Amino acid sequence: MLIAIEGIDGSGKGTQAARLRDRLEASGRSVTLLSFPRYDATRFGKVIGDFLNGRFGALNEVHPLLASLLYAGDRFESRQMLEEAIRSQDVVVLDRYVASNIAHQGAKLQGEERAELISWVETVEHEIYGLPKPDLTLLLDLPAATAQQLIAKKSARTYTEKKADLQEADGGYLASVREVYRELAVDQTHWQIVPCLREDSLKTIDEISDEVFAIVEASLRSS
Repeated sequence: MLIAIEGIDGSGKGTQAARLRDRLEASGRSVTLLSFPRYDATRFGKVIGDFLNGRFGALNEVHPLLASLLYAGDRFESRQMLEEAIRSQDVVVLDRYVASNIAHQGAKLQGEERAELISWVETVEHEIYGLPKPDLTLLLDLPAATAQQLIAKKSARTYTEKKADLQEADGGYLASVREVYRELAVDQTHWQIVPCLREDSLKTIDEISDEVFAIVEASLRSS
């Protein structure tokens, strides 16, 4: 089974993906966890790091269609590794996948232009590059303002010396990314939304992990 963990920056994808891997392994299943972008492992990944550090200008200075090719290329370079993991393991958990490209680039457009970009990314990644579609996508849903507070507490990343990259620093942009994610979750049947807030308070990591694991276990039983 191929499972993608999605959500805006700061929503806890990496933490929950690792928790899910650990819990699945504890239940006796073989699991591989992959994270995208692979900043230090692919040619495209290194350029994505430069893009997020502002080397090519502000977010609105690089057309989203062109930016989307960097992220698609990173996964294309990783396709053989991904396919081998799917063949050899019971479960492959992905910290970000194709939907992340759609949400982040689609957030820069509206209406028909957004719809065209979504179709473009899906065609490039799944049809031209032949990347497999996930069996289950989990959206860790968190408001942008809360996510930015959590981003400020993040430890150092390999691709940037800054506390927040171009995307993380723009609250309005993150809110638009969340909007696209939620649209995707409503429109596609293999998505499940995991709310990370309880009224006005943030759920604990353990609470979110329990919800994620319950959804995955139910999906595994029915597959």
